Amino acid sequence: MLRHVREIFGAERSPIFVFGFIVLFWTMADSVGQYIAPLMIQNQGFSNTVIGFILGFSSIAGAFFDFWAGKIFKNTDFRRIFLVMFALCSIYPLLLWSANTITLFLFAMAIWGVYFDLYGFGTFDFIGRYSNKDTHASNFGIAQMFRALGQLLAPLIVGFVIVEGIDWRSFGLYWLFLLIAFAFLLVLFLMYHKRSPQKEVIKPRRRHFFIELRLWRKMGWHMMPILFVTFYLWSIDAFFWTLSPLYPGAVGLPAQFGGFMLAAFVFPVLIVGWFVGSLTKRFGKKRTAIVSLLAGSAVLSFFTLAPNPFLGLLVVLLASFFTSVALPSINSWFTGYIYDVPALEGETEGLADLAQNTAYIFGPFFAGVLADVVGIASAFTILGLVGFLAAAVLLFLTPNKIFIPVKKSEI
Repeated sequence: MLRHVREIFGAERSPIFVFGFIVLFWTMADSVGQYIAPLMIQNQGFSNTVIGFILGFSSIAGAFFDFWAGKIFKNTDFRRIFLVMFALCSIYPLLLWSANTITLFLFAMAIWGVYFDLYGFGTFDFIGRYSNKDTHASNFGIAQMFRALGQLLAPLIVGFVIVEGIDWRSFGLYWLFLLIAFAFLLVLFLMYHKRSPQKEVIKPRRRHFFIELRLWRKMGWHMMPILFVTFYLWSIDAFFWTLSPLYPGAVGLPAQFGGFMLAAFVFPVLIVGWFVGSLTKRFGKKRTAIVSLLAGSAVLSFFTLAPNPFLGLLVVLLASFFTSVALPSINSWFTGYIYDVPALEGETEGLADLAQNTAYIFGPFFAGVLADVVGIASAFTILGLVGFLAAAVLLFLTPNKIFIPVKKSEI
């Protein structure tokens, strides 16, 4: 254990912690925007149904962006990606502040979806190309930990700011967090000013649309088990962020219970980042991810049987400990494949982001349908049962090695 702690805090690991602070403050800015967006839409008199459609459009825009991102970012690295991301982030609150029609809100959500995808592309590029392959899982775990901390802190802080309604202070808070994140980004740029990637990537541009489409289909078919696990993990996230705020009202609990439920869901991410690298080295990335999803889903399936709300929180906490191990494990598999086949970096990152965007399109929709049909508590139980059955099948059917036959003419 002591050796593992030294590995994490060693001098070689300092860049990932600088990157972690970028993630922390960028996430706090993004979470402020995510928190106030539905309130801004509601203030214009739109219904909850329209609010859900507008918010979901960000993932639809992100899904379309995924396909073209493989072409756009073939000859770039994390520096340019993050600069574009921060530029779009600075525009987003201006659009949100001035929006008063569905069209303007949809445009703001499209910007949100694109810059969130850029965060994913930049993270994959930085960790995949500028860190040792053996540390990929740990680095993703650390980044995930800082992101979870931001998701915990931002709603608490902005909640005190908007007590009397949304005004310039909410947007000032957004830009403050964004400015701090950008300052840390400049520090990271200075650290890597003269440093080369662990593995240099030379990626020729692909010129034909149908070649790109055929390559996506081929890669997606062979990566299907990994992409499904990615999709389901983000679907779980979408379920919790959609239903947790509604759960207290459905069962007669104080409104603050929804916050406690989200806290129980997010908190394990702060812990697992410290040891997930050791698990993947011992058991393998794919197996660690699938078994973690299996265990977490099994625990979550007991949610509706919890005799009181506090045991329900315990079920959420324990289930999240397992599923929080799965996500950095599966992300490290993607970066490992990018490391081995760098010419397919754009397509690999695009497929991973496509799985996430698809989850955020369908996850909230199915969460709402299940909540209306069987109730919120039972919706979580069904989510766990489906995840358990799917993970059990994948555990036996997923091959130890995933080989994707790609011709030179397709690269």
